[in-house]
Amino acid sequence: MRDQLASLIDDFRRFDRDIAVVRYEGNRRRVTTYGELARLAGRFAAYLAEQQIEAGDRVLVWAENSAEWIAAFYGCLLRGVLAVPLDATGSADFAARVAADVNPKLAVGDTLLLDKLAAARSGPAIPALAFEDWLEHLPVAEMGPISGFTRESPLEILFTSGTTGDPKGIVITHGNVLASVGPIEDGAKPYLRYRWLVHPLRILHTLPLSHVFGQTMGLWIPPILTAELHFESRLAAPRLIELIHGERISVLATVPRVLALLKSHLESTHAGLAERAAASRKLNPWLRWWRFRAVHGEFGLKFWAFVSGGGALPGLLEQFWNALGFVLIQGYGMTESTALITLNHPFHVAAGTIGKPMAGREVKLGPDGEVLVRGEMISGATWQGGALRPREDEWLATGDLAERQESGELKFLGRKSEVIVTAAGLNVHPEDIEAALEEQPEITACAVVAMETPTGPEPCAVLATRGTGEQIAEAIRRANAKLPEFQRISRWVLWPEPDLPRTSTGKVKRKPVAAWLQRIQAVAAAPTSGSPHASTNGGPSADWLLSLIAQITGERNRGVGDELRLAEDLHLDSLGRVQLAAAIEERLGVVSGTGLLEDVETLGDLRRVVTTGTEGPSHPSGQTSPVGSPGREQGTEKAGTEGLGTRDVGAREQATGNGEQKTGTEGLGTREYAAPARYRYHYPTWPWWKPFQWFRVAFFETILRPLTWILACPRVVGPPKPLPEGPLLLVGNHVTAYDGALIQYALAGPWRRHLAIAMSGEMLEDFRHGRNPDWPPGHKGFYLFGPPAYWLVTECFNVFPLPQLRDFQSSFAHAGKAMDHGYNVLVFPEGTRSAAGKLARFRAGIGLLAKQSDVPVVPTAIRGLGEMKTGQRRWFRSGILEVHIGEAIRFRPQDSEAAITVRLHEEVERLLGNEPAS
Repeated sequence: MRDQLASLIDDFRRFDRDIAVVRYEGNRRRVTTYGELARLAGRFAAYLAEQQIEAGDRVLVWAENSAEWIAAFYGCLLRGVLAVPLDATGSADFAARVAADVNPKLAVGDTLLLDKLAAARSGPAIPALAFEDWLEHLPVAEMGPISGFTRESPLEILFTSGTTGDPKGIVITHGNVLASVGPIEDGAKPYLRYRWLVHPLRILHTLPLSHVFGQTMGLWIPPILTAELHFESRLAAPRLIELIHGERISVLATVPRVLALLKSHLESTHAGLAERAAASRKLNPWLRWWRFRAVHGEFGLKFWAFVSGGGALPGLLEQFWNALGFVLIQGYGMTESTALITLNHPFHVAAGTIGKPMAGREVKLGPDGEVLVRGEMISGATWQGGALRPREDEWLATGDLAERQESGELKFLGRKSEVIVTAAGLNVHPEDIEAALEEQPEITACAVVAMETPTGPEPCAVLATRGTGEQIAEAIRRANAKLPEFQRISRWVLWPEPDLPRTSTGKVKRKPVAAWLQRIQAVAAAPTSGSPHASTNGGPSADWLLSLIAQITGERNRGVGDELRLAEDLHLDSLGRVQLAAAIEERLGVVSGTGLLEDVETLGDLRRVVTTGTEGPSHPSGQTSPVGSPGREQGTEKAGTEGLGTRDVGAREQATGNGEQKTGTEGLGTREYAAPARYRYHYPTWPWWKPFQWFRVAFFETILRPLTWILACPRVVGPPKPLPEGPLLLVGNHVTAYDGALIQYALAGPWRRHLAIAMSGEMLEDFRHGRNPDWPPGHKGFYLFGPPAYWLVTECFNVFPLPQLRDFQSSFAHAGKAMDHGYNVLVFPEGTRSAAGKLARFRAGIGLLAKQSDVPVVPTAIRGLGEMKTGQRRWFRSGILEVHIGEAIRFRPQDSEAAITVRLHEEVERLLGNEPAS
């Protein structure tokens, strides 16, 4: 067994080239190897030494999960510095109070969070180092571990989340972690000889690293198994299933809330799945796997297990996943116990229990059923009031209630502090009632809290629901039928938002729910009481969707009602729809298929999408691309939505013989085409294969580039400074169909040979299916040159579709994938070809793409094409054609999408020789 944790860094170096971390951020997939992780940790340890931060000093770590987070933690470990991790979803006020208590010598993390911390502090500023600036500030030399580590050496201080009172931190030592993880490492050793059969083991990690269970699955288990750790913060069920399948994930480490979202998604897409699962519980595992092979196919054949923690797992949820033939591992523990106290054996699961105590843990039940535990993994000290305070009692009172089964497993009953003692003197465990209520499909979330009545406290269910009042009443009746009489619910209140407030690990926050219930009771009892669901300080808003839209648009609408139109009344443009879809996905796990909610016209339509998951318009309308792409020639843009540079165009549908819908835009002198609903845009990756790359480079260097010089002889100007290594995002003005080739001609070899160009998705789709983009609506027939044109332009210029009307979020994802493969991406943000070369307003989505991609952006401009196009100059070697390459711009995380769009438009205007409009 290890004596201290710094030895893990030696393992990192031994696994040098194996992938350690994959992080999905924006539209990018960022990979870090074990060797890179070890070097980052060593460099950060050297930085701490440079800053004279010594053993025992404290360093705040406040960031989303990432390789940098892990490197910062291990760097602190090497230096003997106490890391103080903070929940990335926590408040700046709480972070400031923790900082005041621990008096850190340094704060590291994400720029946005560090800025919030600086703004929330009233005392002296804390020296800060943002992860975004690491490579510039970390020394090149590395530092190894200091001497003198023992099992008693403190490692970190973990503060549990809270909103009031003085924060209290749990001090975790090397010995605590080793005692917690050691039995797992010892148990895994007999199986490590077979790991080559499944190597690499990939763990999809959705837990915060600031949480002790998240650290177990993110910091300690992966090095033992040489596993890949995949970080994903978007917890929508379709996204997770797609990721598990596409990345060939083996294990999902998550919380019960995510398992419930996945279950709901599968039940909505597989008719009768819940009933078939219930009928299959007595079958052996192999038969269950075969019966539900379609579900296993969705997840991918390499995926086999869920590891659940951070909260109690409802029995129905456990039975569902076991019935489908998946392994479900459930552990029980807490921060003071350095994660695990008990664990369900993955191949001998005792249904409905939290497993048996692990080796090295002594567990007993108190007279009232409270779980008491002692052992080397129990934290021996806390941090409070600016000092470390030893814990006096050797037994840890967990505050959890349980009962021991005959087989030795523990069955979790609930929190001791949350037991409701009714007026009749009966003890009611909220978890039992909540489990019965959450089995009902109409109820999305539930918290049972005490309500004061004239006769004393009684349980009241606060419900987040989908469905009508009659349906909810029927759901409660069904739930009560499964409960003993003394636990049956006779009082319930509907929470006005779609989900109850939760912690970062998915647990419902009972205190805010109970406080809200008290407030609405007080409002209802007041002589001039209004609606009990009216907004109150600290409570949920009367209409959370309106509040969410107001946060995105920055405008507070005075109207109320589901008839409100998103565009005209609520001023939600195309970019706003993307942000709204992302916010709803993050909050509820409801995904719009295109990421745009483009078929949603009214607030009522939006509410239906959120509550039922079905997307469809009351009155269909078109939406333009928020970025724009090179496509068919158009007139100068006229209509627009002021402020962000997007435009929403009223459309009329014209049905064609092949089922296509084409959108006519009134008053613009132009046509825009929507791809048929039955077609999905195709995002090819075959042009990235080596033979096609070689052919494309040979074609451009030996044919197209010389031909461009002979015919046009464009003058190349810039860039003023050498361009950074790719990938880059390039933006330029759009005048003709040759713009992409001209910009590619102007780029230096390393950048032009690795270029992907966004092109009109509608035009590419027409070519691919044998349609001529210039045919009038309703025209039938097959365009013989369409498919060859599609294959040639895709191969010779490495183009990919950027649709004008829908599915552009998939285009963003493809652009990110191209960057991950080392390609620079060229986009024309006007979304239209200018008739006279005048620069049109940039679509606001270019700011979103730049923010998601997080790469340097290079503005470009082509001068002279406007004059040629209008017939004022000849084409052949005119002498006026110039391609200007600007300086690469690196945007900050604080920059908004709108500000990025404006800045890029100004830079292209300058390159064109024009003064940007004020």
